[in-house]
Amino acid sequence: MSGAPLREKHDGALAGRDTLRLWLRLLSCTTVVEKEVKRRLSQRFGTTLPRFDVLAALDRRPEGMTLSALSRALLVSNGNVTGLAKQLGEDGLVAIEPLPGDRRASLVRLTEAGAEHFAQVSAAHHEWIDDLLGGLSRAQRSLLFDLLGALKVSIAVELEP
Repeated sequence: MSGAPLREKHDGALAGRDTLRLWLRLLSCTTVVEKEVKRRLSQRFGTTLPRFDVLAALDRRPEGMTLSALSRALLVSNGNVTGLAKQLGEDGLVAIEPLPGDRRASLVRLTEAGAEHFAQVSAAHHEWIDDLLGGLSRAQRSLLFDLLGALKVSIAVELEP
């Protein structure tokens, strides 16, 4: 593997504080990958990561989702999702329709143009992630995935009431 390592926020000054060092390393890796994905989405497709996330959620649910379900799935406020859905609707990528039987709720689903657009963006996104994580062997990726799964469980246990 070549290339300079990512700069750490603490520049090695936290010797002995392994949990904090681990957190900062996770954060720096996540930040760099997210920043690069955002840059590529903007540069190549003229879109944003939140728009991509909405399209991805709707792609997984071809029958559509209510705005409330979409906001829960994306862990963002209803207001954020409503604004994004409206923009995507104006661009012809999603359709927003009243939910039958509930005038207060709306159903959002991908249009044919939205599904085609998402397929293109998603394919590029997969390539970018493959490139960014490609310096790790398959065994290293598997180990890291398992370790992060254990971390996720550990965090969940700590957060239990």
